[in-house]
Amino acid sequence: MTEVYVIGASQSDYGAFPEESYRSLFTTAYEGAVDAVDGDFDESLIEEAYVGTLGVGGRQLGLSGPAVTEHVGLHGVSCTRVENACAASGTALRQATLAVKSGVVDVALAGGFEVMTDMSGEQTRYWLGVSGETEWERMAGTTFAGVYAQMADAHMAEHGTTREQLSRVAVKNHANGAKNPHAHLGFECSLEDAMAGTPVADPLNLYDCCPTSDGASVAIVANEEVARELTESPVRVAGTGQASARVGLFQRPTLTGVPASRKAAEQAYEQAGIGPDDVDFAEVHDCFSIAELMAYEDLGFCAPGEAGSYIERGATEPDGERPVNLSGGLKSKGHPIGATGTGQTVEVFKQLRGEAGGRQVDGLETGLSHNVGGSGGAAVVTVYEGGWA
Repeated sequence: MTEVYVIGASQSDYGAFPEESYRSLFTTAYEGAVDAVDGDFDESLIEEAYVGTLGVGGRQLGLSGPAVTEHVGLHGVSCTRVENACAASGTALRQATLAVKSGVVDVALAGGFEVMTDMSGEQTRYWLGVSGETEWERMAGTTFAGVYAQMADAHMAEHGTTREQLSRVAVKNHANGAKNPHAHLGFECSLEDAMAGTPVADPLNLYDCCPTSDGASVAIVANEEVARELTESPVRVAGTGQASARVGLFQRPTLTGVPASRKAAEQAYEQAGIGPDDVDFAEVHDCFSIAELMAYEDLGFCAPGEAGSYIERGATEPDGERPVNLSGGLKSKGHPIGATGTGQTVEVFKQLRGEAGGRQVDGLETGLSHNVGGSGGAAVVTVYEGGWA
């Protein structure tokens, strides 16, 4: 099977944009991805497209995938809309990668979009809620934040994780996001502010929760032959893994981790021929602060129960042993559901090419993205390496 490379990747700004539509946001991301290709890119090379969206707002059509690809001029290109909750475009990237790797196509597009800020708070809670177990959790009154609060409670009780350690996720990611011009919440916050945030679902407060955002992102992947013609700064998709798990939290064997993340990571590491110690930096799914801490453990960056001390000693800071969420993560950059997975790819692409501006960390060679659907019913992990295979 051929090697697969990301040859272009970009995103729109994330935030609240009442003047934009899902088509216009996707167009911004698509044009940026095309512009990011080093060589003179012929857009007619794109043979297949996979576009992720939950379809929660923005007056989307049932055929919103073909609607956006047609809008940007990819006339007649096969487009599959991917819905896998918050892991929609991470899944789209995996599908595009497999299409190229199998030799079915030479070039494919993966992307995603969401418009969320035109809905009421009640509508937003509903749509976020149906990303998890609807019948026994959401209909019983448990909110999305409430499910992650249960995970946080369990992690604190079982492993001694502290309120301060949860808050350090927000402080770090806001500091990173403040350097990202695309971030929805591009401001810094102090540890004192993060610890004293308005309660949302005990023990989680406002600073533990990501915003709901509008936005889009696109990645273009190609086989090695095409990539060598178009880029001198290759970013290889070295490994990809995907797994599902019990959708309902009450059905799982543990509340202190996400089994789907662990399985997806194992697959991605095996395919890439590496282990977690070989990962230089990562973009992880921090919809809530506890989600980032659990990701450290699920991805093998530290042992189970050690995530609190791991962040407390600065391991995931930009100057730490393994920077995490240099983009600001979902917490600061934002979380337009369908755009989040390939939005993570955009940051990895920029970091490995040395194009991340004021948040650039030098010397990075191997990156990882970790995209979770709902409260862990689905997960996609992708490993990337700079340079040719």
